[in-house]
Parts: sequence; structure tokens; C-alpha cells
Amino acid sequence: MNKQEEILRKPEWLKIKLNTNENYTGLKKLMRTENLHTVCEEARCPNIHECWGTRRTATFMILGDTCTRACRFCAVKTGLPSELDWQEPERVAESVQKMNLKHVVVTMVARDDLKDGGAAVMAETIRAIRRINPFTTIEVLPSDLQGRYESLKTLMDAKPDILNHNIETVRRLTRRVRARATYDRSLEFLHRAKEMQPEIPTKSSIMVGLGETMEELAEAMDDLRANNVDIVTFGQYLQPTKKHMKVVKYYHPDEFSELKRIALEKGFSHCESGPLVRSSYHADEQVGAAAKAKHILGNMEQTQQI
Repeated sequence: MNKQEEILRKPEWLKIKLNTNENYTGLKKLMRTENLHTVCEEARCPNIHECWGTRRTATFMILGDTCTRACRFCAVKTGLPSELDWQEPERVAESVQKMNLKHVVVTMVARDDLKDGGAAVMAETIRAIRRINPFTTIEVLPSDLQGRYESLKTLMDAKPDILNHNIETVRRLTRRVRARATYDRSLEFLHRAKEMQPEIPTKSSIMVGLGETMEELAEAMDDLRANNVDIVTFGQYLQPTKKHMKVVKYYHPDEFSELKRIALEKGFSHCESGPLVRSSYHADEQVGAAAKAKHILGNMEQTQQI
């Protein structure tokens, strides 16, 4: 093993505690019984044991388990997707009810084979969850829907509680990291979402450890704030297989704390930042924090007007 490989061994703070209790096994059985997919499993999320075993939360991945894009960081399989399953929104909603979730995250594979990118199915999933679970808050994490305005409008008209779309990395690395997606298209997507539904918090996530600098991360934060993004998360990139991009650096927890400090200083209403943080990590707490910040901001604006 050469010197660089020794340096890039996983540090102590990246060790994961396994938890295969009844919550974990129960959720796994439910997903298989209902023929549902989760990004927790498909993307090999390191927090699956905490979320399934302790917090009893999961991120549903709709529109199949096969993505039309082949991003170099992502473990979700790529290929020709399956036919649309219009019964899936109802099965997701029923599973949310069975799990008694107060907050649910719904993500999707990129479906560039569909004219609307899958927006109609995601919108129907939001409506189905609301019909059966009226007190459950809903966060959605769509693809960029190929930048189509009408597709985004279809999704935003369903009024999720949080709209999450990830820029994933800094501008300079986007072409190497993401397939077909562009940095500016993602920023425009977030900007338009806020224009369509100003009251809905927007959110984005960034992986670190791919070779970016702290200056570039600060610039990415500025770009997100310039497009009125409310919430940001930072997590350590972990190479899922040998075919994927290699880790350039493992960030220390202190560096994640510094990223959080900078993010809050720049005006984000909430920031999750840590080695194992992923886009939907502790998402149930973020929706409350965003609502609280919006309430405080509203009160400040009213005071200023008086």
C-alpha cells in the first residue's frame, strides 16, 4: 500500500454503528412487501442503521430503481428504466401511514426518458401522502427535470413542505462529478422553485472530499444564497465502489463545524454539516427549523414596516 492510500484510510469518526433491531428489520420487510425502493439502500447510505433502527425514518425513491444518468459519485444503478407505475404513489402513502411518519422524504431516479422527467408521478405522490397522512410534512428531492419549467411547475403546484435539489459539488468539479446535470441549471431550478412558491423552503446539499477548496465551498454557498436557498447540508463523499470517483480528502469534524458556522453566517436558516450527513439526514428537524426561521423573518419584516 502506497503512502497516499495510507493517508486516505477511513478515519475513526467515519465508523458506523450497526443497528439491526426490530425497527430496522420491520422497515426492510415493509419495503419489500410493498415493492418500494429507498435511496437509503440503493445509494448505500451510511446512516441507514441510525435512520431505520433508531429514528424510524426512510427516504422513498420513486420511479423505479434504475437511473438514466451515470453520475460518478452515485451507487444507484444506471440503465433502461421500467415502465411507469401509477400505483406507486398510493403504496408510498400507505407505507408512510404504516410507519406513522411525521416527516417523509421522497426522492427519485433521473428519468430523462420521460418528457416531464417524472414530475407528474412525484406530484401525485405528494397528493397521495397528503390524502392519507394530512399531518405529515413532505420533502421532495427531484432531479433537475432537464430544466423544463412546466415540469417544475407541475411539482411545485403540489406544494411540498420542502423542495430539495442538490448541486452536489462546486462549480469547477461539476462536469467531472455529475452526468448531464449542470451547475447553473441546478441554481436556476432552485431559483424558479422559490419564484413559483416563495413560502416553500428550498434546500441543497454538497459533498466534500472530491478535491474542492474551502474558498470554492464558500462561493457555492454564496451562489445558493443568491438564489434564495434556505437550507444547506454538507457531508463527506465516500467512494461506493472501485468504479466510482476516489476520495481526495477526509474532512475532520472541526472542518464540518467551520462549514456550518460559515453557512449560518451567510444567512442559511439551517445547516447540517458532518462526516456522515446526507441530503435527508435529520430532515424532520430541518422542516421545523425552516418554519421557525420563516416565522422570525416575517415578524422582523412586520416590525420594520411599523
